Amino acid sequence: MRPAFLVLSLMLLAPGAQAVELLVGNKSADTVWRLSTQDGRKLGEFATGQGPHEIVVSADGRTALVSNYGAGSPGNTISVRELDSNKTRTLDLGEHGRPHGMRFVPGTRRAVVTTEASHKLLVVDIAAGRVDSAIDLGEGRGHMVAVSEDGRFAYVTKIDAGTVSRIDLRALRKTHEVAAGAGAEGVAVRPGHGEVWVSNREAGTITVHDPATLKVLHTLQSPGFPIRVVFTADGGTALATNARAATLSVIDAERKRVERAIPLARAGVEYRETLLGRAALPIGVIADPERPRVYVAISGGDEIAVIDTATWKVIDRWTTGREPDALAIVE
Repeated sequence: MRPAFLVLSLMLLAPGAQAVELLVGNKSADTVWRLSTQDGRKLGEFATGQGPHEIVVSADGRTALVSNYGAGSPGNTISVRELDSNKTRTLDLGEHGRPHGMRFVPGTRRAVVTTEASHKLLVVDIAAGRVDSAIDLGEGRGHMVAVSEDGRFAYVTKIDAGTVSRIDLRALRKTHEVAAGAGAEGVAVRPGHGEVWVSNREAGTITVHDPATLKVLHTLQSPGFPIRVVFTADGGTALATNARAATLSVIDAERKRVERAIPLARAGVEYRETLLGRAALPIGVIADPERPRVYVAISGGDEIAVIDTATWKVIDRWTTGREPDALAIVE
C-alpha cells in the first residue's frame, strides 16, 4: 500500500491506476457489498452468515474474511470469500462463539480472531480451514484486535473491562493487560512506528500505548463515543469515528494533536433507530491507499460518507445495504 499525493477525481482513474473496491458489511442484511471507489457504484454482493461484524482482506488482495457474530443467537463462523473466483466457504469455529475482531498475521495465511463467547483469541489457518490455537484472554470479552507489523504480537481491547492486552503469537499467551479507558474498543497499530492506539468510547479518549509494555504514553480527547481508530497508509494521520457525536476526529499522529472534527450527519435527515437511538451512527472507517479519500460507514443512514482529505470535507454519499459497519479495501 502507498499513500496518495495527488487529488484524483472520483469519476476518473489516472492513466494506469488500478481499480479499487470497497467492501461494506451490512449487519442487518447479512451481506457484503462491493462498491467501486471510483464512483461508488455497486459492483456486486455476496451473502454472509448472520450479523457480519468485521471484514479483513489478505495482503495479496485475494481473500476476504467476514466474522459472523450472530444476532439473537451467537454465531460461530467466518465467511471466507475467494475474491478471484467469487466463491465463498464457511469456516466453523466450533465452541468459540461471537467472533468479532480479525486480522491476518503478516506473511502468513493465518488470521487471529476474537471470540467474545469463549473469551479467546483464536489463531486460524485459513487455507486448511481449522482453528490452530485458542489463546485465553482472561476475564472480559475480547472485542477488537490489531497485529504488529512483524506479526509477532496481537493487541486486544475489552469494552467491559476498559483494557488493552498484548498477546505473544509465538508463545501463544497473554503477556500484559493494562487499563486504557472506559469502553476501550477500537485498536490500531501505527504503521512504521509500532504505537498501539485505542479508542475508549465511554471515556471519550484516544490512548497511545507503548507496544512492549502497553504503558500509556499520550491521552487525546475525542468526545462523542469514539468507537474506531485507524490510520492512513503512511501512519501520519489517525482517524477516529465518534458514534454519538456523528463526527470524525482527524489526528496528527506525530504531534499527537486532534486537528479537526468533521461533521458526518446530514441536516434534516431522519435516521433510523440504532443502538444509540435515532442517529447517524458512524462506525467503520478506512483510508483509501490509492487516492486522498476516507470512507465512513453511516450505520443509521445506510450509506458511506466519502471525505476528501485535501479539504477534509464530505464530498459524496454512497448507498449501502442495511446497517453498514465493517469496511475493507481490495486493491
